[in-house]
Amino acid sequence: MKLGKYFKLNAPIPGTLYLGLSIAAFALLLLIWQLGVTVGHLPPSHLPAPAAVARAAMELAGDGLVNDIGISFFRVTTGFLLAALIGVPLGILMGSLKVAEAFFEPMLAFFRYMPASAFIPLTIIWLSIFETQKIGVVFIGIFFQLVLMIMDVTHNVPQDLIDTAYTLGARPGEVFRRVILPAAMPGIMDTLRVALGWAWTYVIVAELVAANSGLGFLIMNAGRQLSTPDMFVGILTIGVLGIICDMTFKAIYRWLFPWTEREV
Repeated sequence: MKLGKYFKLNAPIPGTLYLGLSIAAFALLLLIWQLGVTVGHLPPSHLPAPAAVARAAMELAGDGLVNDIGISFFRVTTGFLLAALIGVPLGILMGSLKVAEAFFEPMLAFFRYMPASAFIPLTIIWLSIFETQKIGVVFIGIFFQLVLMIMDVTHNVPQDLIDTAYTLGARPGEVFRRVILPAAMPGIMDTLRVALGWAWTYVIVAELVAANSGLGFLIMNAGRQLSTPDMFVGILTIGVLGIICDMTFKAIYRWLFPWTEREV
């Protein structure tokens, strides 16, 4: 068996090998973690053993963990969908029309450099401390970057395709519907997948302040009680949810755009 073929730049590998390597990476991480506890003699208050975190997870599962997951998931999906509903059409418009780009791009780039965490005091004043405030932080955190990335994706549609469509007699509306939009959609889906990951980051930031529920609150509350295993449960839960969201997006991507199959 020639292993060299798996080390060619950008060459695909079998799906089973991809899955096996992914599982091996997690197994290695778990091994290093356990070694850090047993060999490194790190105190449990700094690094609890995997078994201790598993026990904490089972205890929290019967004590509100599922509820916290549901609340954080609601905040993430609502903020993400609001940002996508406004940001995707706006980004496509900016990527298709220079006048729209000239009008919106400098302003959005200006806001993009402002960290969403800096808006938390303002969002509390504007939106109180209820769900709308957490959703607002998620929206602010991803909206500006999302618009600009979708603008770039739309920009990158090959000009040859557009020129060919015009040469064949297509009107501007037809060029947009039949060339620009289909060519940009795979990149837009990828951008949305990345933005959803950011949304999980910002919801935790929002829940660390003025919250009494959600995974961010769970982590903060565990920190106040110096319960490191509970903190690990909250953090690892976010990672698991992130992977599930990522895999879901990839499955939708392959279903919608089978011709772009980049397999593995």
